[in-house]
Amino acid sequence: MARMHTGRHGKSQSRKPDVEIGSVPEGFTGTKAEIDEAIVSYAKQGMHQAMIGQKLRQEKGLPYVKQLYGKRLGVILKEKGHSPQYPQDFFDLLKRATILRRHLEKNHNDVHNRVRLNRIEAKIWRLTKYYKRSGALPIEWKYEPEKVALLIKG
Repeated sequence: MARMHTGRHGKSQSRKPDVEIGSVPEGFTGTKAEIDEAIVSYAKQGMHQAMIGQKLRQEKGLPYVKQLYGKRLGVILKEKGHSPQYPQDFFDLLKRATILRRHLEKNHNDVHNRVRLNRIEAKIWRLTKYYKRSGALPIEWKYEPEKVALLIKG
């Protein structure tokens, strides 16, 4: 598949190892109850899914949550009532756009970053359509930079 804002093609060719779902991974010494508690406590601390996965790998020796539970970490967080309001990739793009807008207010002649802002906002609009269709965003949600800046501050 081609990349979005370049003329090049390519993929990283990295693949997750094949794991047997429902099996206990090597080196894992805990129980499902301990992992449940850890997932909920990390979510209450405000960590996003990738950070929770890293913590579980480092501290509990659990390489993949899906191997133990048979479902992904996002599904588990949703079941426990700790799913984030916005998907993490989308929220990160919103943050980047807000930071760039703030930069461009101070530096009016920065043409290169103005182009980068246009590219980031194109990704935001594309993801908005996708997440509205999939139900992760409300249908009436609209990207408005001023409201997004308030959302990210608060």
